[in-house]
Amino acid sequence: MAASMDFSPLFVILEGGQNNKDNVSTVEDQTSENNLKQITNWKPPRHLSVTCHSMSSKRLLATAELDLDVSIVAGKSLCDEKSDFLPVFRSGSCAERGPKQYMEDEHICIDNLIEHLGATADFPSPGAFYGVFDGHGGTDAASFIRDNILRFIVEDSQFSICVEKAIKSAFVKADYAFSDAGSLDISSGTTALTALIFGRTMIIANAGDCRAVLGRRGRAIEMSKDHKPNCTSERIRIEKLGGVIYDGYLNGQLSVARALGDWHMKGPKGATYPLSAEPELQETHLTEDDEFLIMGCDGLWDVMSSQCAVTMARKELMLHNDPERCSRELVREALKRNTCDNLTVIVVCFSSDPPPRIEIPQSRVMRSISAEGLNLLKGVLDCNS
Repeated sequence: MAASMDFSPLFVILEGGQNNKDNVSTVEDQTSENNLKQITNWKPPRHLSVTCHSMSSKRLLATAELDLDVSIVAGKSLCDEKSDFLPVFRSGSCAERGPKQYMEDEHICIDNLIEHLGATADFPSPGAFYGVFDGHGGTDAASFIRDNILRFIVEDSQFSICVEKAIKSAFVKADYAFSDAGSLDISSGTTALTALIFGRTMIIANAGDCRAVLGRRGRAIEMSKDHKPNCTSERIRIEKLGGVIYDGYLNGQLSVARALGDWHMKGPKGATYPLSAEPELQETHLTEDDEFLIMGCDGLWDVMSSQCAVTMARKELMLHNDPERCSRELVREALKRNTCDNLTVIVVCFSSDPPPRIEIPQSRVMRSISAEGLNLLKGVLDCNS
């Protein structure tokens, strides 16, 4: 996407409150000539429904710290558990070598998991599976994990009992299987980010610094944590296991704290070592608010915030409703921002329709911008910078 692309009108996500007198403290100035009511000391609750206000990017700077005129959208919550919403999976991907000499990323997109697994599959429908694998030290680890990780998940004995346990076990088993592959370079390594979806349940598993971000009515929801050695929780884990961090690198060698492969940095199978292959999991229940998922390697996130990516992707999907083209535009924008790494991006849409335009009439009620609104403003400005 061209850096000079016009991002107005933009649809800015704000959180409003219910139109309830209990939520707002009012002070009536009876001596005022206009007998106006002023609303004071009001802060929008974080859990209430989303409303939007359309404005140009020029006005964003002027209104970021001011009250915004927004009205409340009344009606049934889209997050209602009784909703009959069922996602429809459509995906597109783009992978580019970028400025590096070799392409070491791999990825996988399966929009119809039941069809992919065959007639023997007895899983909830619809189902889908996606993965991004950012290799280093060669392509052997990334290719092996891409080709085998789904099989290790569905064949795990815990799969029909506890999917989360099956996924964690599968990552470790795949790592062990790679170490036994005599024809491959087991000193190569890869991060692994997967998304397994059955019906409305989505489970994100991540080991490394790839990232999954959910687009929820224009707001970026990070579904994974970047496993960098300097991350506080990872640093504590590494140092407890006898590892050290030099200049942001695990044992002075690796810029990630979790990865599969890299067996020159690990001990015997079954042992616990600073470089972990075990993923962290995050589960969510998809609703009509959840419009798309972006999965990308660190080549994207090094130069773009999660909110900026969601803002760009939503605008693209509103224009052409093509996840393939959307992923290509995200990669193109990252290249223009001078990323130093390979680039792989997957965009998964959860509906056959494009994201809706969200516009509401103005209201007499003045409400302060929420923290989420400020985050979105930051993302929009980041996109335009």
